[in-house]
Amino acid sequence: MYGTPHIVGDVMTRTVAAVAGHAAFKEIVRLMRDRKVSALPVLDGEGRVVGVVSEADLLPKEEFRDSDPDRYTQLRRRCDLAKAGGLTAEDLMTSPALTTRPDVTLARAARAMAHARVKRLPVVDDRGALAGIVSRADLLKVFLRGDDEIAEEVRREVVTELFPRPDSAIRVQVHDGVVTLAGRVRDRSLIPVAARLARAVEGVVDVDFALDGHRSPGRVDLSAGRVGPVGPGDRGPGEQ
Repeated sequence: MYGTPHIVGDVMTRTVAAVAGHAAFKEIVRLMRDRKVSALPVLDGEGRVVGVVSEADLLPKEEFRDSDPDRYTQLRRRCDLAKAGGLTAEDLMTSPALTTRPDVTLARAARAMAHARVKRLPVVDDRGALAGIVSRADLLKVFLRGDDEIAEEVRREVVTELFPRPDSAIRVQVHDGVVTLAGRVRDRSLIPVAARLARAVEGVVDVDFALDGHRSPGRVDLSAGRVGPVGPGDRGPGEQ
């Protein structure tokens, strides 16, 4: 992708509810209810993020409130049992906190969330101080880009670079984030490259081709460098 990708600082929420390590259990529950959030960053005395306390960290207190865990449960869920006895954010939090920086790309933040299976990441500055928070919903905001905006970026960053006139004549159409490149291409070996670059444009859902007489959209076989018409069963895993 030739253009500058969006970064966490573009989409993060800057006003963030947080608690100190000495915050009491009920104070944490009330703040989550009042702010309608399911997790809170935990800060030290200098505003640095030292952990995150979530609803999952609080639930063991209710789960084990009136039970007497057997030996197997004591061994298998030692961490949850410890949290069941926790009284403050410092006792309950998950630490160290998984954080990100404002200048990290949305793709990198998304990979970190997926790998750690978390719904949000505290955003910290150079000192580790809380600067904001980014959620899964924030990362999806790029898909709200308008079709015209996406089309203009594909023309500027992909088509103009790979298929200069007069050898090629490519039209760009975008509908609901799906990019279709149509027209005449002299060097068909560049089609897989165009597919990769177009998919890298933020907000693009998929890329189809209608080139050199192909009236129906085509999809690119990136491994073989081929383009062909889409047919039943041609979609890859996860494509619908």
